[in-house]
Amino acid sequence: MRFCFLVEEQYRNDGMPLDVVRQLRAWGHRVDVLRPGGSLLDLGELIRDGAHDAWVLKTVSGGPGLGLLEAAAGAGLTTINDARAIRGVRDKARAAVLAELAGLPVPVTWAAARTEDLARIPVDRYPLVVKPADGSSGRAVHRVDAPEQLTALEQCPGSEGLLLAQPYVPNAGVDLKVYCAGGELFGTERTSPLARGGGPVRERPVALSPEVAAIATAVGEVYGLDLYGVDVLLGPDGPVVVDVNDFPSFRQVPDAVAKVSRAVLRLARNGSSWPSALPGAVRIPDQVGAV
Repeated sequence: MRFCFLVEEQYRNDGMPLDVVRQLRAWGHRVDVLRPGGSLLDLGELIRDGAHDAWVLKTVSGGPGLGLLEAAAGAGLTTINDARAIRGVRDKARAAVLAELAGLPVPVTWAAARTEDLARIPVDRYPLVVKPADGSSGRAVHRVDAPEQLTALEQCPGSEGLLLAQPYVPNAGVDLKVYCAGGELFGTERTSPLARGGGPVRERPVALSPEVAAIATAVGEVYGLDLYGVDVLLGPDGPVVVDVNDFPSFRQVPDAVAKVSRAVLRLARNGSSWPSALPGAVRIPDQVGAV
């Protein structure tokens, strides 16, 4: 098969997805790697020549690659993930609304363009987690323990534009990361970067409970994603979804490169999960309630 990988400059030396590129080539497939932010591209030629069976994107929020992927999808080409699905999770305000409508267990989410407006959130909902609506890779995510700390965020990178705030979910100081590659689920546990008094962030593989696995599967159905990661916190009322990412790092997933490569091949041949389920149409176990 013939693939076009769009790789943003931030990931130009990363193992994921470049190791997948090498694996697909080793299996005899043709893979072209384009860097939307670091090379000259003839956009018309990319779409017209029909040289690729599928396009794959590894991008940052706001990067130029997503627009190119959407152009390829508009021309009827297969994209992995589906370009519309990526857009749905990259806009985290939209993602929060879709999660709420679908009944996923997510925190209450407030949105505002100014930190002074976030100060209207009731004091009893603190501590808060504040992050940009277009954030990725944990960029500009802050824990705010009191309203007076909000003004300090105005000087922090990433504070421009729409901000989201959610109550901090009490937990044991670890994040559960669920990775999905074409329907296969894998779990890892890592030290939370927002935990007070935590040491270096470490990650290790863990088994997933049926409850968490069901939630992670539902996330893929809601957003129409095939390669994705879900950040889950085990709070006092059960698992809570706090973030969703398209094409994550798959860190600590055993044999990750081969698993992701096989998933890319299956998706290129069979198509993606889009269109996503309508809000409310996803079946989540009864014991998993919305927060």
